Amino acid sequence: MTVEGTATTYEFAAELWQWQARDEPGGWWFVALPFDVADAIDEAASGRAGGFGSVRVEVTVGSSTWRTSVFPSQERKTFVLPVKKAVRVREGLVEGGPVDVALRAL
Repeated sequence: MTVEGTATTYEFAAELWQWQARDEPGGWWFVALPFDVADAIDEAASGRAGGFGSVRVEVTVGSSTWRTSVFPSQERKTFVLPVKKAVRVREGLVEGGPVDVALRAL
């Protein structure tokens, strides 16, 4: 964890996994936030959560930086971070592999 001004950046490694809807080809790819990071993000976003309880974040994986939202997952009991295909391809990420993430709430 690093703190710059009032923004805290959380750094962690997590496994890349795919969620697939029953009736959809392909699927969505995610990493689950560690519980301590999810708790800190939830607290930092108190009163500012968006639709579905989402929280806006800026993420860096390797040389890729983008803005997105993390979403609460009932199944995983934490926030999950979607990882788009362009990032997976550019950074050579594979299902089940580790992803080094730097994340800060916006």
